[in-house]
Amino acid sequence: MSEWRNWAGDQRCRPAAVSRPSTVAEVSALAAAAAASGGTLKAVGAGHSFTDIALTNGTQLKLDGISGLLSVDREAKLATLAGGTRLHEVPALLAPYGLAMENLGDIDRQSISGAISTGTHGTGLKFGGIATQVRALTLVTGTGEVLHCSAVENADVFAVARVGLGALGIITSVTLQCVDAFMLHAVEQPEPLVSVLESLPGRWGAGDHFEFYWFPHTQTALTKANTRLAPGSLPPGVGPLSTARHVVDDVLVSNKLFSTLCTVSGKVPAAIPAINRTAVKLTGNREFGDASHKVFATERTTRFREMEYAVPLEEVPAVLGGLEAMIERRGLQISFPVEVRCAAADNIALSTASGRESGYIAVHQHIKSNPFEYFRAAEEIFRAHGGRPHWGKWHFLQSKDFEGLYPDLEKFCKVRDVLDPKRVFSNAYLDRVLP
Repeated sequence: MSEWRNWAGDQRCRPAAVSRPSTVAEVSALAAAAAASGGTLKAVGAGHSFTDIALTNGTQLKLDGISGLLSVDREAKLATLAGGTRLHEVPALLAPYGLAMENLGDIDRQSISGAISTGTHGTGLKFGGIATQVRALTLVTGTGEVLHCSAVENADVFAVARVGLGALGIITSVTLQCVDAFMLHAVEQPEPLVSVLESLPGRWGAGDHFEFYWFPHTQTALTKANTRLAPGSLPPGVGPLSTARHVVDDVLVSNKLFSTLCTVSGKVPAAIPAINRTAVKLTGNREFGDASHKVFATERTTRFREMEYAVPLEEVPAVLGGLEAMIERRGLQISFPVEVRCAAADNIALSTASGRESGYIAVHQHIKSNPFEYFRAAEEIFRAHGGRPHWGKWHFLQSKDFEGLYPDLEKFCKVRDVLDPKRVFSNAYLDRVLP
């Protein structure tokens, strides 16, 4: 079979077979066959995970044929989507009903099932990750059973399956709690890092969606504040970005120029501090408004690797201080900005925000750079502050490391034993991270 690669291009595998089912019955038959033969089955979405969570040497399952909008309850604002539906397809599917997803991350290429399975999230202390929007789901278990789950139907499964790591079954449909369509008023501007950190508690709580980027080797943060508004209620003079401004800011500067600078700086690392100072001046100073999904998500064509940890919200300033000191102490030259976001606490067993309000801190390296000294050193800092790694982004933890991080890990594993007794959905990643 041909080689499969993730979006970043560094996670690769050669599946023994590739299947593209178009019905849930086909998925069920594939799972039952794998269980009977002792084989494995692994669903893959858009390949936007940076870990090896989607790799397999068994049968790879592509759900592109199981996608689209299945049903809508406009009064209850519930929308059921097939598991292979891509997030970027959802706004157009919901638009005729005047609905939108409550929150999104800054990338929307993922499938809905992959996004919730790995704990994908956006930012905003009033909002949880995408999995908290799930009100029901259907999965095919390791025995081929088709199981419908919600808070009232198979509730014990639902409690853990919303962030299931692909370990519990193949998700074939997801019912989302949507909201009325809304606009976002975006204000992006550079500010002194020290001022941002001092005002952080107020900014987390007062605004709708706040995040910032810090370029190492500078003392500047690029802040992004998005305020939710009803359609048609943007402030006077505020509107969508013009085509020209979008092309210059988001295509030429944020992607093509930045990728070129990363390539150059990789060959001349000593130039990185000066390049970062220039990048701060070129980006992140604008105000605009648009439909929510057009503001939440941005295009990403520069390939990179990413590590992200969720830490208790109050630990964010200390972690950033630790990262800055570590970079200086080790003499590292880091071209990519550090991204800082937040999310509300939730009650999902393996959600990185389970039981606590969380700050998310992500570090990146260009795909042509070796990230591992930086990532391992950053991980030591994250772990010293109670950090939990994003399941779909680089980390070096193993099963014993998770036992103290997730109180409901044992509950998750017991449900796994019932749903997948023959480990049809296992792979090297799950063997490494789950007891």
